[in-house]
Amino acid sequence: MLALLALLFGLLQSVSSNVQHTFSLNPNSSLWTYNSSREVFKARNPSPSYLSSVTSEHYFTSLLHPAFPSYQIRVKKSAFCDPTVNVYTGYLDVDYGAKHLFFYFFESRRNPAKDDVMMWINGGPGCSSSMGLLMELGPCSIDMDNVSANGTVWNPYSWNAEANIFFLDQPIGVGFSYADFGETIETTEHAAQNVHAFISIFFETFPQFTGRALHLSGESYGGRYLPAFASYIYDQNQILKATGKEPLNLQSVLIGNGITDISTLYPGRYEIECGLAALEVPFQKISTCVRMKMALSRCQDAMTKHCVDSFDSMNCRAAVSFCDSEMSTGYWASGRNVYDISKMCEGDDLCYKENTVIKHFLDQPATRELLGVQSPNNFSACNREVGTNFNLHMDKWAVPSQHYVAGLLERGIRMLIYAGTYDWQCNWVANKLWVDKLDWLARDAYNAAEWRDWVVNGRKAGETKKAGMLTFATIRGAGHMMKAQAMVSRWLAQREL
Repeated sequence: MLALLALLFGLLQSVSSNVQHTFSLNPNSSLWTYNSSREVFKARNPSPSYLSSVTSEHYFTSLLHPAFPSYQIRVKKSAFCDPTVNVYTGYLDVDYGAKHLFFYFFESRRNPAKDDVMMWINGGPGCSSSMGLLMELGPCSIDMDNVSANGTVWNPYSWNAEANIFFLDQPIGVGFSYADFGETIETTEHAAQNVHAFISIFFETFPQFTGRALHLSGESYGGRYLPAFASYIYDQNQILKATGKEPLNLQSVLIGNGITDISTLYPGRYEIECGLAALEVPFQKISTCVRMKMALSRCQDAMTKHCVDSFDSMNCRAAVSFCDSEMSTGYWASGRNVYDISKMCEGDDLCYKENTVIKHFLDQPATRELLGVQSPNNFSACNREVGTNFNLHMDKWAVPSQHYVAGLLERGIRMLIYAGTYDWQCNWVANKLWVDKLDWLARDAYNAAEWRDWVVNGRKAGETKKAGMLTFATIRGAGHMMKAQAMVSRWLAQREL
């Protein structure tokens, strides 16, 4: 043991003098702790521990798993956001430490030792889950009124009311995630491997989570991400079962205002602008609606032929360009918030003043230190380079994500598709249309099911219908971003909305 410590201290002294290291060995496990992301000290055969054994707010603990030799998780305790629960932040290091995915983890406010585990991601592609955390469903919200001392205010409607929840900045380059040498992730299917590794290492390292129900959730481009991520996890589970190993207990997927089947996007946008799907009187100019109506059939034909029935990169790109030009420019010209038609666009190009405040808050040195941020970059809500790279691969159109959804449903994974009725970008009509025509075993039963109201505190919250493992729900008067904690509470309890 003394020889091993001497060797390690020798290694510490050999590193660059401009990086200060502190190194210690937890006597109750074989997990090493350190405070630098640049030098990695791996214990041989690390033994499982409990998350509560990670006690330092200054140093990371490295979590390893033999099934993922090129990955490690670094985690530390944090006093960020929610003082009523244990909070942890850190990185998933990918490709032997060349890439780093940042995450937040909040224990459940109810019963962290027994409650389910949930992962939340934002969309884009290229947008940080810090937006979901600080604007929608996280334990705290960004302080827009300067009433708090630490920049955030308590959110009583957080989804960690009844679940342990991760917020993951993925893929590489999003939020506080970064790469040392400019590496990128440019497709959803590639990103799925990292998400699976992250969840697997965490569940395997901490036996308190073994067998715990897992739910994947997200919004917007999450409609593309989540079906692929869940499918990859499911398929890997079958390999684990075949070798007698414990699989991840994937129970459900929740997609809010998602983009899944791109063939229904533009008919949905027409109904939101020019029909009665959102407002009692259409807000769009009649002349614009006439132009959209004339172009809609051609748009649909081209999208179906070149993007859906069979994928042709050049012709699909041309179809998308035509549809965007004829079906979307009128809305952008209106000056309305693309995520909430009841509001005008304010703040940055994402139309919310909160994003500017969030950026200022997360860029503060004190906040970065509290979180353990190692990224050399300033925070940005959405990374344009990531979005551009996914677009160059035509990731949104190349793989029909609705087929993943059908496959998951037919294998017993519950799916909740929900949408706010005021969203334009990934609107509820588009989601209803693709769910209605989804090709799966219970399609006829779903289409035969009756719509009904779902109610919260005696008031109508929206409409819903269900068949088999599939539930669709609207949230009346909500936009792209929402809290919807009552909905999630019922979903986790496997109660009907």
